[in-house]
Amino acid sequence: MSPERLAQLAASYAADKKAIDLTVLDLRGVSSYTDFFVVCSGNTDRQVKAIHDAVHEGLKKDHGMLPRRVEGLGEARWVLMDYFDIVVHIFVPEVREFYRLEQLWGDVPRLDVELEDVPVRP
Repeated sequence: MSPERLAQLAASYAADKKAIDLTVLDLRGVSSYTDFFVVCSGNTDRQVKAIHDAVHEGLKKDHGMLPRRVEGLGEARWVLMDYFDIVVHIFVPEVREFYRLEQLWGDVPRLDVELEDVPVRP
């Protein structure tokens, strides 16, 4: 699966759980460790966890993919999911504003997010 397709799928799973301010940053050519950042927010730590769960379960069950590592799930204020070619960042709004990843990588292109219908999970 291409990194771009993987980023689109992760964004779709996040959007299915009502992720807000969904952005995909194209880091190809400027980063040696990943091709895309998928960045989004949940209004609460509970929603951040639900978004994580949707991305994790969707990529695992539908595409056989597991992250190399996951960080921040305990507090669920900033969850990072590393899938090698993409890194998913899920924030609560105040933490996202504090770290300002989009400004840090401000000169990289953004990928147009084309959301797909994903299987509904209980």
